[in-house]
Amino acid sequence: MEMVISIFALIGSLALFLYGMKVMSEGLEKFAGERLRGILAWMTKNRFMGVLTGIIITALIQSSSATTVMVVSFVNAGLMTLSEAIGVIMGANIGTTVTAWVISIVGFKMNIAAFAIPLLALGMPMMFSGKGSRKNLGEFIFGFSFLFMGLSYLQEAAVAMDLSGMVAKMLALVPQDSFFTILLFVVVGALVTMIVQASAATMAITLMLFSMNIPGFDFEEAAALAMGQNIGTTITAFMASLTANTQARRAALAHMFFNVFGVVVVLMIFYPACDAVDWFVENVMGGGNDLFKLSSFHTAFNVFNTILLIGFVKQIEMLVCWVMPTSEQDEESRLQFISAGMLSTAELSILEAQKEINSFSVRCNRMAGFVDELLDIDKDEDFNKLFSRIEKYESITDNMEVEIANYLHKVSEGRLSIESKMEIMRMLRQVTELESIGDSCYNLARTLNRRRQNCTTPFTEQQTDNMHHMMSMVRKAMEHMGQLVEAGMTGHHVDFNISYNLENEINNYRKHLKNRNLQDVNAGVYSYQIGVFYIDFISECERLGDYILNVVQATKPERV
Repeated sequence: MEMVISIFALIGSLALFLYGMKVMSEGLEKFAGERLRGILAWMTKNRFMGVLTGIIITALIQSSSATTVMVVSFVNAGLMTLSEAIGVIMGANIGTTVTAWVISIVGFKMNIAAFAIPLLALGMPMMFSGKGSRKNLGEFIFGFSFLFMGLSYLQEAAVAMDLSGMVAKMLALVPQDSFFTILLFVVVGALVTMIVQASAATMAITLMLFSMNIPGFDFEEAAALAMGQNIGTTITAFMASLTANTQARRAALAHMFFNVFGVVVVLMIFYPACDAVDWFVENVMGGGNDLFKLSSFHTAFNVFNTILLIGFVKQIEMLVCWVMPTSEQDEESRLQFISAGMLSTAELSILEAQKEINSFSVRCNRMAGFVDELLDIDKDEDFNKLFSRIEKYESITDNMEVEIANYLHKVSEGRLSIESKMEIMRMLRQVTELESIGDSCYNLARTLNRRRQNCTTPFTEQQTDNMHHMMSMVRKAMEHMGQLVEAGMTGHHVDFNISYNLENEINNYRKHLKNRNLQDVNAGVYSYQIGVFYIDFISECERLGDYILNVVQATKPERV
């Protein structure tokens, strides 16, 4: 019974460590907010800045997996190119070594849980603060405390269940001083990291075992375990990219290729590399505790791989593009930037949805252009072909609304700042109104189709000119709406008053044409029936203008 309790205590301690890392990472991401997004968006214009960015971000949020998933999300959303992503991923591998150094310096030499508890007292009032930034900082403090409390309890649980003795018995079954044993530890490190989904947790366990001076678990075996973690950590980004677009999957594949290639190269020079690190720690760093050797190897391994491959970013990009060519499904998919199963961190997922809404706006504008073309088509075959295309677009807009809304609802279930929750509400209104624009464009096409089927008399030249003019006003309003939607994503300033002025012009023009229609029908210029189809088209254009203005209002409601 005592052993069962000890096992659960060990698992619970690991769970507390992982939860602390998750809360700390999310709290910092929300606290940084747009600044964190800006760093990744602007500091990756060349491979060296990309590496530096990856180091900084990962050192801050203490999770290379979170950084890599973030990068995959940016590639998926079209905010970062594949070559830029590869540089950040290289830097993330170096940044994650900070965790090992923190643990090596303070993790097992002092009872860090003793001051982690007072930190909770500091973070608690901040957690209930009404100010978003203070609340997010409180979450970071909570996560930091939980992380090191979990680490302290992990060590206590390991001692209580005599984990060192159990590991020593298992190691007695494998040959000593054998390269096969080194390979076995690489595989074990990869598998454990895949299971716990956090290389930092596996590194913490490795450091803990190494500090116990277990017979058979020497520096070389611990180093091999650390190398395996670099392979295992790639599974997180790979799983996140499964339902993403091809570019995002390529970024995850590049991460896997980079880490696996690095392990293979270092395995070729494994024993000389260990001797070099041992000499460096003893003669340059002046010794220190044994954990410094393992942390130094972990850092040297990742720095070496980055230096080795940073000059071959373009070649890595070409390789992953060759392995994973663009599929036809990607070219024809309704959603270009998000997918139902693709969620990174809740805050950063909003960027993907914003990009998709911008694409939605472009599709609606294109659909209105088809309607304008439909007015001038005489041949039935050409008319039916374009009408079918508009009908297909209407079905696509219906599905886009549902898929984007479902995605936003999933994002809203995450840990979000108040500002992000407000942003999601605005975005949900945007997609609803954009779908109404798609319906309205389809109604315009149906009006023209009904006229062809039920009335042999065509529109007069004046009616056609008026309809074209009304469509030009609507399309101008739609183009400005698209600029506002894109500006809401990029932060550029666009004058909202233009949209209100255009909507007023559309309303006034509809009133003018409606009054003129009554006069023309009474004067016998054209039949009552053709006048009905004509006014139906003009009135639908006016409704379309209303939907466009609704999207504008949802884009920046505080300016309404």
